[in-house]
This record gives sequence, C-alpha cells and structure tokens, in this order.
Amino acid sequence: MKFKKLTALVATIGIAGGLLAACGTSDEKAKSANGAQIVKVALSDDVNPPFLYTDKENNPVGYDIDYLNAVEKKLDGKYDFQYRFGAEESNLIGLSTKKSDFAINWFFKNPEREAKFLYGNPEYGYSMTALIVRKDEKNIEKLEDLKGKKLAPMAPSGGLRTILNNYNEQNPKTAVEIETIDQPSNADNLKGLADGKYDAVFLNVSTFNAVQKELKLEDLKVGGIVSKEPVFIVYNKQNEAIQKDINEATKELTEDGTLSKLAEKWFEVDFFKDVDYINQKQYQFNK
Repeated sequence: MKFKKLTALVATIGIAGGLLAACGTSDEKAKSANGAQIVKVALSDDVNPPFLYTDKENNPVGYDIDYLNAVEKKLDGKYDFQYRFGAEESNLIGLSTKKSDFAINWFFKNPEREAKFLYGNPEYGYSMTALIVRKDEKNIEKLEDLKGKKLAPMAPSGGLRTILNNYNEQNPKTAVEIETIDQPSNADNLKGLADGKYDAVFLNVSTFNAVQKELKLEDLKVGGIVSKEPVFIVYNKQNEAIQKDINEATKELTEDGTLSKLAEKWFEVDFFKDVDYINQKQYQFNK
C-alpha cells in the first residue's frame, strides 16, 4: 500500500485531481508494480483517533489502517490500497465522481447516503456512545438514569441526537430532557460538567477522549456505554466487485477474531461484544 502525506496532498490537491483523472479509476484495472489492482481510498483529513490519525511522519495510523492492512493481506495481494486525504464532503463528492473507489471514516448508515453509495456488509467496527459524568457520580450509567438530571446541550440533528430522540419515543416515562443549541462545544460542555453545571454529557467515546487529552479534566469518567453504532466503508456504486471482495474479507476477519484483537489494541476493549460486556469491564478509554 502507499501513503500520501497530508501536507503534501493539501498543497497539491489540484494536481492530485488531475492525476486521478489521467490515471482513471480501478474500473480500468490500473495495476501497481507487483500486479495488484490499484484501489483509491479516501481518508478524512479531520482525523479521529484511534480510528484514524497521523503519526510523527504524517502517515495514517489507527484502527482503520490496521483493518485495511488486514484486508489487503486476507485478499492475498489482489488489491493495492492507495490512500488520499481530503475533507469528508469532498471525499464523498470524489466517490460519486469516481475519483476514489471507496471511503472510510467510521460512516454510519443514513438514507441519503444509502441512495448514493454502496455500503460494506458487514460493518468493520463500532462507534461507542457514552454518558460522561463526574468521578463521584455513581447513579448515572444509562439513559433512563437521566430522568430529572441536567444533560449538557446538544445539536438539533446528528447521530447522537437521533439516538436520544429514538430513546424518548420508545421510553416516554423516562424521556431525557434535551436542551438544544445550534453548535454545542464539546469542550465547553465537559468544562460545565466538571464545574457542576451539568450532570452528564452524551458523547462518542473517542470524541471524549480526544477533547479530554486537551482539557485534562481529572474529575471526569465514562459513566456507562449507551450504545455501539456500526460503522461502514462506503463505495462508488459501480465498485460492486471490490465491495464483494472486501465484504468477504471483513466477514472472515470478524469470525477469526482479527478485528476483535484490533479493537483491543486501539480501544482497549472488544467492541464486537455487547454493551453489557463492555460496561462490565468498567470501560475507561484513555489511550
């Protein structure tokens, strides 16, 4: 596989686009030096450790990259994944116009994307959502525990809000009271939690960890994992052959335990197990 440096790519994005057009897509079965079919993979430049980030040499690393390495190995050199960074929306546009063959950025399923792209099947991992609380809080672990409590403000839309909306519809007796603002700040919400302004913050675990590394608020912890949301590769609709091969490899990597080991490596817990198991581990991710 080949890596494109983030800084170099951003500086030469126009040139890169021209080269992509000149080289064509994997439909034309471009080959690498070892005879493998070149597959152009779009990575988000808005990195999200430990799914994806860059090391000191600006190469992409993380769970996503280890997963893709395992897929290449499982497919015995049939494909050569070549990575390119870009903004998420630009990556999806590039996917539609066949400048990339697939994109990976812990994508959730939604109807709009499903109409435009192919999704991988099965999922290649999970995004865990959690209630963040103060360390002395012993009674907030699940959404039902928020009844009568003050939750930090949330955006009017998005994956986290959808989870809460669905919960409230299904559980009216313990519905969560949600304060809505257009652009809530995760940092401000966590500071407010530490100061006692809120009783809990509902966040993706990896988001909490990334913000916490900057804030270093010692009084906070994961109160409980609420859900694990499956994440997928998305493909250009004409890349059914690539999708089929990667689907099969992903299924085998799940069944043989490889992806569970990668989850343990990067997230310190096997998120392929159920939420009850994860909570029994008193999960506190701080890699």
